[in-house]
Amino acid sequence: MTLREFLSDRLGRIALQLICAGLSALFLFATGTQLGVLVILLIGLLLVFLIVNMLDFFRQRTRLLELETIWQGLDRKYLFAECVSQPKGIYKRRLFDLTRRASRAMTSAVSDAQASQREYREYVEQWVHEIKAPITAARLICRELDGKTRRKLTAELAQIEAHVERALFYARADNPQQDCLLWQIDLEKIVSQAIENHRSLLIQSGVRIETEKLDCTVYTDEKWAVFILGQLLQNAARYRGTEPLITLSAKQLAHQTWLIVKDNGIGIPAHELPRVFDRGFTGSNGRIRGGSTGMGLYLCRKLAGFLELGLDIASEEGKGTAVTLMFPAKKKLTEL
Repeated sequence: MTLREFLSDRLGRIALQLICAGLSALFLFATGTQLGVLVILLIGLLLVFLIVNMLDFFRQRTRLLELETIWQGLDRKYLFAECVSQPKGIYKRRLFDLTRRASRAMTSAVSDAQASQREYREYVEQWVHEIKAPITAARLICRELDGKTRRKLTAELAQIEAHVERALFYARADNPQQDCLLWQIDLEKIVSQAIENHRSLLIQSGVRIETEKLDCTVYTDEKWAVFILGQLLQNAARYRGTEPLITLSAKQLAHQTWLIVKDNGIGIPAHELPRVFDRGFTGSNGRIRGGSTGMGLYLCRKLAGFLELGLDIASEEGKGTAVTLMFPAKKKLTEL
């Protein structure tokens, strides 16, 4: 609080005090009080008025600085009302008590919402693990069918499994540190695992895969990195061209390793490119091709941010899309 702010807040009270002092001086002068005595009284009143207001200013300023210090030192800001002492004065104490009660009600509501969200997330995770059993059983049943029908059903089951996996990672996205372990891993292993997980979709879509210079290591969580790469492969297969080709290549820089996923698909319109990472955005291609949820790239961006991966996309309509995953060096990672 500055002195100007204090005076602005007290302008009405100060004006009233000056008016009362002026009226008192006029009354005393009219009743025959000597001018010298009147001047001395006015000077005394002004000094008392100045001292009282300055003391009030410094008291309020000290209180605000104290509250600001407490606020800055709190990790959980919503507990602020519980950590400060009560002010002086009945009115201020009553007002502070109402504020504290409102804060407690809000904290209780937030705790209930967090508990409900946690229960829902745990339910989704349990459901995902349970649904994998009938999917595996259906895969085994497919082996007894003829070739063409087996390939079609296997591809559809792969799509179901991909949606289930996306639901699992979406449920964990708000609290990924409980299921994340950063360590050194071969980039080729991550790429191979992602390709294997989506082999049925890639074969069914007639996509050809080429890899270049993947003999390097990165620091990341294998499971989460495989999921992100899998989403990119699914998008490349879904929005493929006439002779679909996906090229995965690596590039070593000073403090980063870049994994570039490039396809020759239908590409993304330039005006839609800034929005492809938005939650639920499907774009014109998604509406034409169908089956798009607008969640894949959104999850990629969210999880990449947690893993401290750079994620960049470039595309030209009718020519293809290139997505770059930028893995940081170990010394560039913060503790998770």
